[in-house]
Amino acid sequence: MDKLKILVVDDESRMRKLEKDFLTKSDFTVLEAADGEEALDIFYKEKDIALIILDIMMPKLDGWQTCREIRRESKVPIIMLTAKSEERDELLGFELGVDEYISKPFSPKVLVARVEAILRRSGITDEKPIEIGGIVIDKTAHQVKIDGKSIDLSVKEFELLNYFITNKGVALSREKILNNVWNYDYFGDARTIDTHVKKLRSKMGEKGNYIHTIWGMGYKFDVNTEE
Repeated sequence: MDKLKILVVDDESRMRKLEKDFLTKSDFTVLEAADGEEALDIFYKEKDIALIILDIMMPKLDGWQTCREIRRESKVPIIMLTAKSEERDELLGFELGVDEYISKPFSPKVLVARVEAILRRSGITDEKPIEIGGIVIDKTAHQVKIDGKSIDLSVKEFELLNYFITNKGVALSREKILNNVWNYDYFGDARTIDTHVKKLRSKMGEKGNYIHTIWGMGYKFDVNTEE
């Protein structure tokens, strides 16, 4: 299946890069526009955009004008971003057919989660559970089963296991794990990973041996080798 296209519209290049980095990691193809006019050009050229992330305060055409134009042609899901948090802005957004409204500053990981949730609700994507070595991880239901039995994981343990499985067979440094599971803005001690891995292994029972320690570096998830 081809990657879904997300159009990110924001006049701040730093913000576009941040959104693009996180969306790309979640396996989306990201198109960028620096203002409303450029966004409309891309929208009319690309016929298979799955979702649009649209900033309000932009030159040439602002987010409201851009949203109105898009809604005349399409019901593509739209997430509106704004630095404001006024109720009237939010109400106007929903009147224009905005699917989600997020105020800046926001967590990029939360933004990605909103994108995925909207796409699921829209029927555009329906993620199938991943099964490997007797482990079934269902991202949609946020559930993990081992040999048919559900195990209770914290949010971070779930995200950590999902990251390991998604990158099975790949040696992952602690820094890389922090950047992807704990977010770029996390400044804590990398040893927090070791603590979470220890708890995760314990909850996984014998399957915890799939998470291999690479001394001096980090971890690797592999069902085919012994630790």
